[in-house]
Amino acid sequence: MSRCKSDDFRDKEVVNVCDGRKLGCISEIEFDVCDGKITAIVIYGKKGMFGKGECDIVIPWHKIEKIGDDIILVNADGCCLPLEQKRDCDDSKRRGMI
Repeated sequence: MSRCKSDDFRDKEVVNVCDGRKLGCISEIEFDVCDGKITAIVIYGKKGMFGKGECDIVIPWHKIEKIGDDIILVNADGCCLPLEQKRDCDDSKRRGMI
């Protein structure tokens, strides 16, 4: 895949190759405006009652192992917080823009 649109990424499921867990679909893409390169992908955390819930998962671009037609394989070891820490997060930790 040499060229694609940001919308093409939103349809792909992201899977962690470390444990086989489905992380969700890409919500945002972070990029460096100086050189125009993608720096990370963001998967929004699930929000529960009163806005509490899991933090967003930010995966650096270099952690992407393979981009397929339907799925993106990532090595998210160390990128994902334990569930207890995710619950302590708030909206101020959201990052990124497309």
